[in-house]
Amino acid sequence: MDPALWPDRESEQQRYLEHLNDVEDKRFQQFVSPITQRVQQFFKPQHQGLDFGAGHAPVITHVLHQLGFTISAYDPLFFNDAVLLKQQYDYICSCEVIEHFHQPADSFAVLRDRLKSGGRLFCMTEIYHEGIDFHRWNYKNDPTHVFIYHRNTISYIADKYGFKQVEIDGRLIHFQANSSI
Repeated sequence: MDPALWPDRESEQQRYLEHLNDVEDKRFQQFVSPITQRVQQFFKPQHQGLDFGAGHAPVITHVLHQLGFTISAYDPLFFNDAVLLKQQYDYICSCEVIEHFHQPADSFAVLRDRLKSGGRLFCMTEIYHEGIDFHRWNYKNDPTHVFIYHRNTISYIADKYGFKQVEIDGRLIHFQANSSI
């Protein structure tokens, strides 16, 4: 999206507060389950995780805490603790966040740098593909969605930021970091 059309910080925060997200909502928990299930598949509760862009209702953090996992919620508008961005993590979750990145190159560099060697980044977003009627695609109409991703973009990100592997499974994008950078 043209940066001139980006919402200001206050408008953006107001838009996010319109989302009726509730950490106890079973439908919301089901929506994020591709991420929470992958975390459980690859990690144990003692591993350190970060819910990056957790929003005002950090459901991933809530679900994983309920299962005994150690994960912190970070969000620049709602849980803005800069100390969390100075630590490294075994895994980072970012659900419906990357399409909001005003500076995707900078944001992916931060996420990659926060991962421990061999760590994993789990993202969810809707991936554009040629079968989508772009003009009718509601995903692009959210004024806070400033960057749209394509499979080629995901491959580029994996290469640029030194991920040894990337898997796209529907809305779930799973990056695995190299053992050393």
